[in-house]
Amino acid sequence: MSADAPPATGSVATAPSGRLAPGRRRPTTRAERVGSVMAHHLAVYRRTWKGSVVGRFASPLFFLLSMGLGLGALVDARAGGVDGLPYLRFVVPGILAMQAMMLAFGDSTYAVMGYIKWNRMYSAMLATPLRVGEVLGGHLAVIALQLAAAIAIFVAVAAPFGAFGSWWVLLAVPAAVLTGMAFSVPVFALAARMETDSGFSILFRFVMTPLMLFSGTFFPIDQLPGWMQPLAWVTPLWHGVELCRSASEGAWPGWAGVLHVAVLLVYVGVGWVLAHRSFTRRLLS
Repeated sequence: MSADAPPATGSVATAPSGRLAPGRRRPTTRAERVGSVMAHHLAVYRRTWKGSVVGRFASPLFFLLSMGLGLGALVDARAGGVDGLPYLRFVVPGILAMQAMMLAFGDSTYAVMGYIKWNRMYSAMLATPLRVGEVLGGHLAVIALQLAAAIAIFVAVAAPFGAFGSWWVLLAVPAAVLTGMAFSVPVFALAARMETDSGFSILFRFVMTPLMLFSGTFFPIDQLPGWMQPLAWVTPLWHGVELCRSASEGAWPGWAGVLHVAVLLVYVGVGWVLAHRSFTRRLLS
């Protein structure tokens, strides 16, 4: 490796001798170490962002045009909307939460396995002073930033179509990000335990797709059979959909909103404990 080559870990710049490269200071605080992990992932994303444009921006736009405007015109003509709202304003906030879930699944499966098994970048990071929690936290923080950017852009694109009833829809951005993280963190734990990527197709087909259909995104869950409604109540997506829908209409959700946030935080907290345990066992044992 030449003296001008980038460091192998992307987190702490070192010279070939193992010393820090000239002009670089070793991160000393936890925040600095997490920041170094984030810097690595952001540098990687700057080189690969073009490949994610369709999935992050075009996909929700297609849902907006097909479901919100296309199907919405039929629903409004036949039923006068849903829950007193034009179908466009009913479905688009649900698509916001759903898009956050889809992005979270995508960023927390193959990418995590690749860093564990294929390019072993996590192991390289842990060969530096970085700890498991810092490696995990830095990667998750970048996913949260990417979710926020994607959701904010979609809000800006959908707003001119009349998809939202209030400027309070801006609160739907953090609500959608929290929804995405309620999936991302537990999926990190699952991905760290898997030996091959064959299980990801099962996860997408039998977990993500049913959640898209049965969590109140496209129709109210009270139209589901009675035995299925409690299943929707315990899913992160339903809570995220309800938060985004309230924000988009400028309606104060009351104690129900507090419950929605609490459930999503529980998923994030439990997922963090499981992910930290899985990463420690997989990378350090």
